[in-house]
Amino acid sequence: MKKAGLIICLLLLIGCKSKTVSRDTDDLKIKKIAVSEINLNQQKKAYELGKRVLETCNTSKFKPFNETEVTKSVMENTTEERLTKTCTRFRQYYGSFIDLKLDGVYKTKQEVIYRYHALYSKKVANKELRVFVDENNLISAIKSMDWDEKFDAKITE
Repeated sequence: MKKAGLIICLLLLIGCKSKTVSRDTDDLKIKKIAVSEINLNQQKKAYELGKRVLETCNTSKFKPFNETEVTKSVMENTTEERLTKTCTRFRQYYGSFIDLKLDGVYKTKQEVIYRYHALYSKKVANKELRVFVDENNLISAIKSMDWDEKFDAKITE
């Protein structure tokens, strides 16, 4: 009886082959866009909206986004209360926001990522702002993080 149970278990193990998962690796690839390929209108929009968010820290006034500028999720997540909380911390550590300096533009299958070096009045400030633009030319995400000279694609996933 034990031998029959062992044989059945072995047959089940042999019969259960691992499935290979087909994955489109183009979804995961991030390519840097050459300066000549950058959509200047889209770049301007990304810059202006990114700057509008960070200038809120200087003025304490935020002009809310509308549905022609950002996706619904960005509109819902970018509230004056959340910005005030973030701005309080940023002003304390980094000083006043000065400007954004474009470092690079990257493209995935679904989005274009504008990577900016955020400039602040205190020299210790070394921050980055990433503005994600979807295929509908809407801002789909805005992320602030510590600056790293090397663009790390893993952070965008």
